[in-house]
Parts: sequence; structure tokens; C-alpha cells
Amino acid sequence: MATTDSEVGGLAADRPLLGRTSTAERVADILRSRIAEGYFPPGERLAEDAIGKALGVSRNTLREAFRLLTHERLLVHELNRGVFVRMLAVDDVEDIYRTRRLVECAVVQGLGRPPYALDALEAAVASGERAARRHDWKGVSTANIHFHRELVGLAGSARTDELMRGVLAELRLAFHVVDDPKRLHQPYLVRNREILQALRAGERTGAVRLLADYLDDSRTQLVRAYARLVTDGDEAVGGAAG
Repeated sequence: MATTDSEVGGLAADRPLLGRTSTAERVADILRSRIAEGYFPPGERLAEDAIGKALGVSRNTLREAFRLLTHERLLVHELNRGVFVRMLAVDDVEDIYRTRRLVECAVVQGLGRPPYALDALEAAVASGERAARRHDWKGVSTANIHFHRELVGLAGSARTDELMRGVLAELRLAFHVVDDPKRLHQPYLVRNREILQALRAGERTGAVRLLADYLDDSRTQLVRAYARLVTDGDEAVGGAAG
């Protein structure tokens, strides 16, 4: 499956984000966001000419952006075939959650004395709740990612923020494959609110416990659903090849 001209046409609206200096890093930022949003789904080949034309950047700049995103494990280069949005293995999903548990729980455990700056966390929770009322489960997923990004942001560490930006963007590659986003995301709206309330009350240890249980349950649920879909997809490919 390759990118079509109609699919990349929307990228032209992102061209002003490049500013006056069209750097590979800024192109990578745009493509990273689009991949995270599901605009380019896992397994899709990125059409170099069409994307470069839509963004108004040179082939060399675009290839450097692809290289950066390949390093972040969002893209994969296949010899003589091109660049594709990466399809995660089940082991990748497991490892992402191990990383999240280590980092997110450590951030909350390491917070100083309350009160904490929770306005951005509150906004993410409220955004998810509004999206759920509209039955916008993709919006719920986006709000949930924002919640965890803002949670890690409480550490005030640019390095930790950068690490989690990549981890959470990679996680969304798995989210886009799951065929029941409501079942995947809806249960965690209440749990996000519970973690926020614990932090507002200054109950840091309670928030860590809630967060650890949350991540363990989310990992189990996603891995089960993802493994089934990946297995079914492999069987379908095998049947077609036979």
C-alpha cells in the first residue's frame, strides 16, 4: 500500500510550519505528528516525490527527515522498496510499556512537595472526557497521550520529555492497528481522572500505585488485542501467498 496524491495533499497545509528555513528536523516534526495521528498508517509506503512536493522541500531534506524518523523507529527502510511506516512486533509493545512504567512511575515518585502544577494535566483529562461524549475515540486516544506526556512533563526535564515523545509516538503505531478503539481507551478516562485527583490531594504514593496498575492493565489489554491482530494478519498473508 503506497501513499496516494490525495492522501498527501493535506500536507500542503503544513508547509507554513516549516518557516523560512526548511530543515530536516522540522519536516521530521511534521511527519512524526502525522504518523502519530494515523494520517500515515502502519505498513504504508511513504511516496517521496508526493510528500516532498506537498511540503515544498528538497529530496535531500526529505530523506534526512526519513533517516531521523527511522532512527526513532517510526519508519523502516526496505532495500529496493522504499520507506514504510513501521509495523510493531508484539515484543515492541511489551518493551514500550516496560519503558513507560520505569519512566512515568519514577517521575511521579520523584515529585517534590505539593502543590503540583496540574493545569495541563487537567486540560488533557477534560479533553478526553469531551471527546468521549462525542464518541470520538481517536480524540480520546490523542487526549490520553497528552495526559501521559504532561504527566512526564511534571519532571521539568527536556531529556525525559524527548524520550517520552518518541516512546508515545511509537505506541500509537500499535493503537492505529487495533480495531476497537472505544474498548481500548474508554476505561482509562476514569483512571486518568483518579490519578489527577490523587496528585491534587498531594497523595504522590497513591498516584504512583494507580499509575502502575493502570500501565500494567493497559499493557495486558493492548498486547492481547495486538497479538491477535498481528497473528490474523500473518495468516491472511500466508493464505494469499499459498
